[in-house]
Amino acid sequence: MNNPTPFLPKLHLQSLRKKPRSAVQIMADETMIKKGKSLLGLKACLGRFIPEDILQNNAEGPHSRHRIFNKETTFWAFFSQIIDADGGCAEVVKKLKTYLAVNGDRTLSVSTGSYCKSRKKLSESELGEILKHTSKSFHVKSDDQPLSGRRVIVVDGTGLSMPDTSENQAVWPQISSQKAGCGFPTMRLLCCFDLATGAVLSHAGGNKKNHELPLLRQQKDTFEEGDIFLGDKGFCSFYDVEWLLKKGADSVISLARRIPKTEQTCIKKFANNDLLIRWERPAWYKKAPLPKDEWNQLPKELLLRQIKVDVERPGFRAKSFYIIATLLDPQIHSAQDLAELYYRRWSVELFFRDIKTTTKMDILRCKTPAMIRKEILMYFIAYNAIRHLIYESAHAYEKDPMRLSYKGALQALRQAEVYFNRAALCPPEILQIRENLHDSISANTIPFRPGRSQPRCLKRRPKPYQLLTCHRHEMIEIKHRSKYRAKAA
Repeated sequence: MNNPTPFLPKLHLQSLRKKPRSAVQIMADETMIKKGKSLLGLKACLGRFIPEDILQNNAEGPHSRHRIFNKETTFWAFFSQIIDADGGCAEVVKKLKTYLAVNGDRTLSVSTGSYCKSRKKLSESELGEILKHTSKSFHVKSDDQPLSGRRVIVVDGTGLSMPDTSENQAVWPQISSQKAGCGFPTMRLLCCFDLATGAVLSHAGGNKKNHELPLLRQQKDTFEEGDIFLGDKGFCSFYDVEWLLKKGADSVISLARRIPKTEQTCIKKFANNDLLIRWERPAWYKKAPLPKDEWNQLPKELLLRQIKVDVERPGFRAKSFYIIATLLDPQIHSAQDLAELYYRRWSVELFFRDIKTTTKMDILRCKTPAMIRKEILMYFIAYNAIRHLIYESAHAYEKDPMRLSYKGALQALRQAEVYFNRAALCPPEILQIRENLHDSISANTIPFRPGRSQPRCLKRRPKPYQLLTCHRHEMIEIKHRSKYRAKAA
């Protein structure tokens, strides 16, 4: 019987109540309820740093249907996996299952299959866009930026390892001296950081045979007019200094030669250890980045400043070294300013320590190259978001952001995530949790310890286990291994 009244379209007149819902409607309603219950506590804390439009479900294709692991939930679950102390997929799924169970839904399985499949559907290009959004320069005080407020981009490379799978070995093979099954795929990663904020601006990866200079050239778009490139002697290249000058960016790098030939190249002497020199274009070689005809079109020489720096602080291995710079005016940029700027280059090692050691990026977990690249992007997104939190806390409590502990900020975020994941949080409660988070971050101040010595040595002795010298299926263990002494690391 049709309902003649247009005001109550769902009213069933025979029983004077709503028409019973079908099984499809019930399932659709349950799906929408589950969609609203997800690991969005991190979104309440860090969502302002992430572009929300990119995390919306697609119109068609992957992540187009409403599921528990939609694009937004999968992204924040991946984010939570990165900052977790364990870092496994099972812990993230169990965290979401616990959250749903507290809110009355016990249907989520502890299996990681659905989450891993949804994680594979995340677009690498979209994660790259999110990283670009988070890598924009922070709003910092003018005195935080060295050399008249110009952005300084410090560059360095590092190595990563990953699971020993055939797909990873094909892209990032292990060293040739290791036997099959005894090593791990190794990646060489080059990153550009903002020296004043510590944010990752861009990155490029390759295998162990890739030099750092070609990886730097893949990131040309990172540099803008007015930037200053800061690097070690591995980036002392005529071609790279020249293309940076074309983009309007200056360079401050250490000289590759231990003793420069100043007699033939010196043009003017600003001070005893501050010279204006001529750098002639090298002859073309087979591995040059340009063909011979294009190489010959480069300028025949470049004018550079050569500064000898005498190291007077204790604890340094080198007693003196040379740096070259394209900042030619000693009245604007003194030799002491450039020496202090190069001294700050060590900050890039601390940035890598925060990412690799504190966040445990040194050993990746994914088993395919596509997922390895996404995992690296997620590590950098999480790192930049935590840097944003550190700078917010520093400006709120008027502290130096570089003196606030990154590890302390990560620990505070882990604890705050538990409270953010509570259901039905009102805006005042969210604001209070944020304020407590900023207070916890600002309280972890690193003491000023100039000249502190940190030798790269192991204090704990290795366990007396055998070294793996063949495939694990062929390896025969020594029976009395307690008498075996492993080689020193």
